[in-house]
Amino acid sequence: MTKSRSFSIYLLKEGYDATNALREDHALADDINAKALPKDALLFVLDSEPRPPWWKAYFGIEKNLPQVNKGALIFLPVAKRCFALSFGHVAHNLLDVSFEYDFGLRVTLNSLDPHKLKSTDTLHPGAAKRQRTQLPIESELTFFDFDRDSTILRSLTGKVRDEYKELFKHATGGSNLRISSDVAADGLAELCEKLLALYQSDDYKTAFPEIQNIAPVRDPAQVEALNGRLLEAFHARNPDLNITVPEIINYSDNLYVAFGGAGRSLVYDDVYIGHYYHYLDANEVNQATMDVEALRRHALVLTDEEGNSRDRYSLFKSLVFDTSLEGAEGETFHLCEGNWYKIDNDYIARLSNYLDPLCAVSDLPAYDHGSEGDYNEAVAAGDADVVCLDRKNISPDGQSQIEPCDLLAAREGVAAFYHIKVSTLSAQLSHLFNQGINAVQLMRLEEQAVDKLEALIRDGDADGLRDPLVALIRGRKYRIVFGIVTRKDPAGRSQNLPLFSRISLMRGMKTLHLMDVPGSVIFISDETAAGEGKKKKRKKKGPVDAPAPDVAEAA
Repeated sequence: MTKSRSFSIYLLKEGYDATNALREDHALADDINAKALPKDALLFVLDSEPRPPWWKAYFGIEKNLPQVNKGALIFLPVAKRCFALSFGHVAHNLLDVSFEYDFGLRVTLNSLDPHKLKSTDTLHPGAAKRQRTQLPIESELTFFDFDRDSTILRSLTGKVRDEYKELFKHATGGSNLRISSDVAADGLAELCEKLLALYQSDDYKTAFPEIQNIAPVRDPAQVEALNGRLLEAFHARNPDLNITVPEIINYSDNLYVAFGGAGRSLVYDDVYIGHYYHYLDANEVNQATMDVEALRRHALVLTDEEGNSRDRYSLFKSLVFDTSLEGAEGETFHLCEGNWYKIDNDYIARLSNYLDPLCAVSDLPAYDHGSEGDYNEAVAAGDADVVCLDRKNISPDGQSQIEPCDLLAAREGVAAFYHIKVSTLSAQLSHLFNQGINAVQLMRLEEQAVDKLEALIRDGDADGLRDPLVALIRGRKYRIVFGIVTRKDPAGRSQNLPLFSRISLMRGMKTLHLMDVPGSVIFISDETAAGEGKKKKRKKKGPVDAPAPDVAEAA
């Protein structure tokens, strides 16, 4: 029986091959002889020098313990395209822009049995949340809690349909395709030709109908226009532009962040675009002259506390941004992991139709304070009918802290729970909406939570003036109000929110509706003095060693 071997396969974009798909600083050798390479294939090999593991010196181990890192990239031309076959940890030497980001996913969608799925990797762009879901038995996509309206499917694993079992039996597809096959070296070209046909097929739409309302943008002219909008936001330091780590990472590794591509960098304790702006300023980079290629050359670098590099990502691939285009009325575009996605027009319309009627006129004063906490305390101090519950806890004993709301007041015969956020960033708004839902669910399920809330309300109310408010809560007569502090015009209604915040909000409002709890959104006028922004001060770690030649402690 022929032995199966593991393959990791990338499809390069048109116009890319071995001459232009590799990073300029790659350390791969191309002078290695190989007698069984497929016709016209080119071989690049990683042959690193042996070195001991870090724990050898740490524990003073005297035995020689060399370890080496080996790998190879095979560039294989097939049907006027070029494939890259990766062996070992060398795929990071490929330029981010050189390969088709959806190749592996489309091939798996076209080849897998939709009833025999094993694992999914998903991305929720609104909160930049990455999630891997695995089931012990073969299942359909619905059992993976996949939300086609708000989730991008990044990777899929399962068994293939009978007609493709001669090619491979199992497949995992994301940007690349990972398969096991018993194909011989001289049969790789034929295998890749069949994979190319699977990639170009739309048959998956039958097996996975309406798999997602988020579709990749493939029109080069449209991508160029969208990149132009991104640059406008970047040059203006638009607060709606943010960065995130574009992979699932292990936070138990105690990772830190630095930047590369423009000079020396401090090491920071979190991922924040303000740190990148500071990095550019410190290295006297003229941000106004930077283009997309400069963003691709610059890097977000994950390090340990001492600045030693762990992983490196293109800055462009790490950006998250929503925008629209002239002439594309009703279409919203989202940048995620270096790729643009278009959101289905009908879905955008459904979002607006559902959310716009829930946007109400603000009944809270304007914001002109140093923090959310200051604002909440000031509102309560200026209105005897308002109770400040910011940072209070109503969770039952022994459970994680849950805040009931920021402000609470009797309004028009109901108790209004106000949840306040000074931000229109998707991740923070998604957290705000979840906070409101969790508080209501807790009050419905746990009597102790209501008792704790009553105690908080009655604190300092010796005259019983808040008895009516308590009665409303005991009678479950309340509503949830999400107050968003912004300089945007309230007339914009739901359009004031980032796309995935709208999706999160609609899902939350529907949950409230199921509990028969009214919900609304108000936009609180931000009247703070305009400045360079409200960057949170973050402790910088340094001085440290450089994680890369151009990523080191700033002089």
